[in-house]
Amino acid sequence: MLIETVNIVLLALLAVTAIAAVRLHDLFAVAMMFSIYSLLAAAMFVLLDAVDVAFTEAAVGVGISTVLMLGTIGLVGRHEQPSTRRSLLPLAVVIATGAALIYGTLDMPFFGDPTAPVHQHVAPFYITGSPSQTGVPNVVTSILASYRGYDTLGELAVIFTAGVGVLALLGLRRRKRPGKEETTK
Repeated sequence: MLIETVNIVLLALLAVTAIAAVRLHDLFAVAMMFSIYSLLAAAMFVLLDAVDVAFTEAAVGVGISTVLMLGTIGLVGRHEQPSTRRSLLPLAVVIATGAALIYGTLDMPFFGDPTAPVHQHVAPFYITGSPSQTGVPNVVTSILASYRGYDTLGELAVIFTAGVGVLALLGLRRRKRPGKEETTK
């Protein structure tokens, strides 16, 4: 009962934070709301026993993303430009996507159901075979490092590429040192 209550409270806080981020016009406050949202999402992942995902969310969502958003605010200014018109298309896209996601979860097994297919085939294989096959006593570490090593490497490549893309978008230029002038040929 306590875990369900904590999950409901976290979900409500996530919804409130997301709505606040959309409604605010001060970009600094929006960046802070997104940082709080990522922190709450990391807490939710910890409650779901996905500590590795929570760690990644905390590092990327709370850490790197917040720093990049604050750097962007330093370049573009703190306040949002007022919109001249309101479009219902973004709202329609969000509602359609949310409905499709909810529809996709209707045939999923219940959370923690011991008769779910994942608990019948995949989980017993990893629990019984991973210590002898990989030599790593921790099952989660053996799955992430050995069985899903290429997947983890791919995730790191995506994060690195996103960081390089953000830096390219920010247009970081070399600053001229005082006393040194460029010579044109």
